[in-house]
Amino acid sequence: MSAKTAIEWTDYSWNPVSGCDKVSPGCDHCYAEIIATRFAGTKAYPDGFKVTLKPERLTDPLRKRSWRGKRVFVNSMSDLFHKDVPDDYIALVFAVMTLAPEITFQILTKRHGRMQSLLDSDAHWHRVGAAMTDLLGIRAQVDHVRALPNVWLGVSVEDQQRADLRIPALLATPAAVRFLSCEPLLGPVDLGPLKYPHMPDCLSSDEPPWCTCGRDPAAYLDWVIVGGESGPGARPMHPEWARTLRDQCVEAGVPFHFKQWGEWVPEDQSPEDAVIPATYRFDEPTGTIRLGKKASGRELDGRTWDEWPLAVQR
Repeated sequence: MSAKTAIEWTDYSWNPVSGCDKVSPGCDHCYAEIIATRFAGTKAYPDGFKVTLKPERLTDPLRKRSWRGKRVFVNSMSDLFHKDVPDDYIALVFAVMTLAPEITFQILTKRHGRMQSLLDSDAHWHRVGAAMTDLLGIRAQVDHVRALPNVWLGVSVEDQQRADLRIPALLATPAAVRFLSCEPLLGPVDLGPLKYPHMPDCLSSDEPPWCTCGRDPAAYLDWVIVGGESGPGARPMHPEWARTLRDQCVEAGVPFHFKQWGEWVPEDQSPEDAVIPATYRFDEPTGTIRLGKKASGRELDGRTWDEWPLAVQR
């Protein structure tokens, strides 16, 4: 439930909650559901993939010395902002993260609306202060902290529809670092004329959906992760979808992390002696072959992209 992980962009996973349900196409082949269903009825997943609080895991970051100075993915087996996770419990999670400033916590959600409304509310931070008091046994207060410097907030973006829904909410949410996980990438995504630190204000009177003119000048993306789908039933990713996102990041000066091709890789990257069990052709010039996650690798146009955000509070 809380362990070293093979996920390329983090070091450990911390699961004070398990279980979830599907909200968009990116959830269709959820690895967490596969694992929880396989081990349903065990101590780890007594209720399978039903949302289950794990209070015994709450203080793991305060006890595990090996996590200090590392990145920890919060709820790799769930979504912290799921409607069945009580506000008070979310406050406990934030209290623990507040008390572990030497750890970088990465939170990824598809529940962008609840994330935004909760983290931008005084009530949430009052609950966090009360939770810290309960944990420490002394009076604590974190009113108006808003963005914890060691907490990165991200949203999953698998296609343009989800980008249009989730990115504005992310940009409107107080955060030290904001990131996108475009995995599994199921379609092209245009990030639009986002405002980055070195770019001038949008001069158009017809503001694009994600323009931050007239709002928080620090509201921009810090990091973009892209990856294809892996596992049973994995859907192929068009190479141009990944390249286009990379090019947008390069142009805007945003760190780009290419996690994986997934099960499918462009056919021109196939080893000469590869046994190819399946092919998929998007169009006449572009085809992909199913080699499996390990064989497909992580190279995009001849190199790996392991860029990271500058994790500083603004």
